[in-house]
Amino acid sequence: MTANTTQTLTQPATNGTPRPEQQNVIAGTRPRPSASAGEVVMAYLRTQAAALAALEAQVRAGEPDSVHQMRVATRRLRAVLRSFHQVIPAADSGHLAAELQWLGHILGRARDDEVLTAHLHDRLQTVPTELLIGSVQARVQGHFAPRRAASLAEVLEALGSPRYTALLAGLDRLTHAPARGPKAGAPARDVLPAAVRRAYRQAKRRMRAARHTPAGPARDAALHQARKSARRARYAAEAAAPAAGHPARTFARQMKHVQSVLGDHHDSVVARQEARELGIGAYLAGENAFSYGLLHERELHRAQRLDAHAQLVWRRASHRRYRHWM
Repeated sequence: MTANTTQTLTQPATNGTPRPEQQNVIAGTRPRPSASAGEVVMAYLRTQAAALAALEAQVRAGEPDSVHQMRVATRRLRAVLRSFHQVIPAADSGHLAAELQWLGHILGRARDDEVLTAHLHDRLQTVPTELLIGSVQARVQGHFAPRRAASLAEVLEALGSPRYTALLAGLDRLTHAPARGPKAGAPARDVLPAAVRRAYRQAKRRMRAARHTPAGPARDAALHQARKSARRARYAAEAAAPAAGHPARTFARQMKHVQSVLGDHHDSVVARQEARELGIGAYLAGENAFSYGLLHERELHRAQRLDAHAQLVWRRASHRRYRHWM
């Protein structure tokens, strides 16, 4: 789930943490355009691993957006580990990718509960007062409050676990050793664009599959998978940007647009499911469930609009002018 809060490549993070490119410049480790594929990928991974470790204190302190930023760091790391097997062999990255997925899921549950609560409250603000029958806002708050507390406790437990410590240690070992893939020593500009192209093609296949899937839960699931692929292509392009330059950054922004629209669509799908659960709870408690049915219907129409919009955004983002460098 997203709150549509991810930043573009040139904007500062909302919590003051520099973006990847800015961090590389600050640290003096930004790869040269002529660098090898291994140098470029490892520099990106070191930046994200450092961000992940630095964000731990902010998450523990409950700072706004810190869970989201930590989740983004895990996703960037995992996407790059999965995208550049010719640079970092799967034998070296597979276990770390799985552990990042574990951490990302835990962070995701906390982030999703936070975003969904805010989303439903915001949507209820658009409903005329006379159509809000009963203590709707209070029920939404009461529904999510224990879930949010439990998911945040799970995050803190994970961050204090030996498994998390081992994950950080594994990232440190990987990123401070030479890349061992068969193309790690080749020029980055000759290797990385092809990996981005493969990630893009997966997104293209999944968008096509979603388009040909009948409306309903199966289509919603297909669009969610397409979003994951667009996100992976975006992060792969980010990693390749030191070698590929402006075209890679432009392509990454286009994939971000796709990711954002599909993320909003997924949020609406999940919000619709929660509206149904809230309505059932209200009915069983002897309350009027009308407002939750109205909210469900509004989210259904919103998801349909976002579905149609996603197809338009994809057609623009996948134009040849954004892919000529691959």
